[in-house]
Amino acid sequence: MKFERKKIGQILIEMGALAPAQVDLILQHLQASGKSFGQTGIAEGFFNEDALAQALARQFQLEYADLSAFIPDQQLLASMPAGVPAKHILLPLAQTEGGLEIAISDPTNVAALDRLEMLLDTPLILKVAAPSRIQRLLERSEGSQRVLQEASEDFKLQLVKETDKGDEVLSLEKLTADTSPIIRLIDSTLYDALNRRASDIHIESNLDGVSIKYRVDGVLYQATDPLDGRFQSPIISRLKVMSELDISERRIPQDGRFKVRVAGRSIDFRVSIMPSVFGEDAVIRILDKESIASDLKGLTLESLGVAEREILRFRRKIREPYGMVLVTGPTGSGKTTTLYAALTEINNQEEKIITIEDPVEYQLKGIVQVPVNEKKGLTFARGLRSILRHDPDKIMVGEIRDSETAQIAVQSALTGHLVFTTVHANNVFDVLGRFLHMGIDPYNFVSCLNMVLAQRLIRKICPHCKKPVHVDPAELEDAGLDSTELRNHTFYEGEGCKECRGLGYIGRCAIVEMLELNDEMRELILAKSPVSQLKKAAQQMGTVFLRDSAVEKLLEGVTTLKEINRVTFVERAA
Repeated sequence: MKFERKKIGQILIEMGALAPAQVDLILQHLQASGKSFGQTGIAEGFFNEDALAQALARQFQLEYADLSAFIPDQQLLASMPAGVPAKHILLPLAQTEGGLEIAISDPTNVAALDRLEMLLDTPLILKVAAPSRIQRLLERSEGSQRVLQEASEDFKLQLVKETDKGDEVLSLEKLTADTSPIIRLIDSTLYDALNRRASDIHIESNLDGVSIKYRVDGVLYQATDPLDGRFQSPIISRLKVMSELDISERRIPQDGRFKVRVAGRSIDFRVSIMPSVFGEDAVIRILDKESIASDLKGLTLESLGVAEREILRFRRKIREPYGMVLVTGPTGSGKTTTLYAALTEINNQEEKIITIEDPVEYQLKGIVQVPVNEKKGLTFARGLRSILRHDPDKIMVGEIRDSETAQIAVQSALTGHLVFTTVHANNVFDVLGRFLHMGIDPYNFVSCLNMVLAQRLIRKICPHCKKPVHVDPAELEDAGLDSTELRNHTFYEGEGCKECRGLGYIGRCAIVEMLELNDEMRELILAKSPVSQLKKAAQQMGTVFLRDSAVEKLLEGVTTLKEINRVTFVERAA
């Protein structure tokens, strides 16, 4: 007896995903669109891709694969022929005794599946899944890393000089297309860095050749094996073309930027090129505004991981009517994010808040934000002067880099404005020295200063592979901890898994050192008291130093001993 398949519309009605009357509407649209019944139904909004995938699975008597929480097997994916998963929208799920389980979006493409079965020389066990879910997992997977490896191996091909300017559109299809290996290498490097949550890409020339590294959660990792040194120049030239820099100039540093659209979202890249002994090196800073935006939607001081004790003190200071709130720390320590969180908390639409930043990383609702443009003459100092003529109540200055900006910021804080700003310094006491070195009057500076917050970011142990570990008492003593007191304490580390890509860490949280200024502290600073005396007075006022804050995170099981030693150090008595 011949088996007759049910029509897809009938199956969707039985599933409750479609009303009988809607079938006729889809059929009417279908003639005009020229698409299939399923594609037309999705385009018109009658049902979604998951419902269609379930209906197709029923129609072809196959199993439906729910990929919402699925983590791809990287080795299995790497064993697939290059470009095939992206081309046919399929994903290998598992290798079983019966054959290879794969998720497909289109079970009607029998000829392609037969060819794949012959190519892989293994029976295929088919499951049906929504195409967008398959594509999303392919994009997040190591597929782009494999393309990067292929590109670096493919350097024997003739190098093609790219001269087109403008936006570069990256996709898996483009990465596997037959283009110049240099272009393919740069594109796949950017793509892979985004998938790995990298904040920077470092391209370094050395004796071994060209190294490409990613900075993930503040730590550098090698992206691929070193490339031959003779390809350093074409790689840098390609970056210069994308950033609209001078290709012929190789003796002085150059800075530029370019924008890329990936999977429908815009990402800015800031490029800094610097001459070195072996040619030129480049650092690409990734500014994924949409990713920052999604992070900032739930941005509170709690979500930064700051201790509750410090949050209460910080909230009190950011609600004062005037003065200066200073956040300090090295590049990439989350200073701007902390200030964004503070501005979000105090933004009540009753007061005018203006910021001047370089660059504006995320648009805050209800706040006027001014981007610095030094090429056009808009510096922090000039912008700050203009801001003061716009009658603000609260001002945020992205960074104080020179004495002129510092002078105006201090004057603003003394004349009734609340000024939020950042400065590069190691701890809360170094900040005082930095400002006084800029020629600021000590009395004016300490009079306007409400508080200083020194900040660092430490990596958090991956919750998926977190396990208890034994720590040698000698290591604890060396880290300034009492091994006898912590004899029975449980310490943790991350073993390394798919979720954290074998690193053992996922995400970071802030540790802070907060100094509130009262009359006693101001008098000690003006009297040029030694730092040891200032520290003692600060401790009595409730300041917890960075090292102690890091140790708290260690004892809470948030991070590891190795990580707190990387970010902070023990101050030993002389």
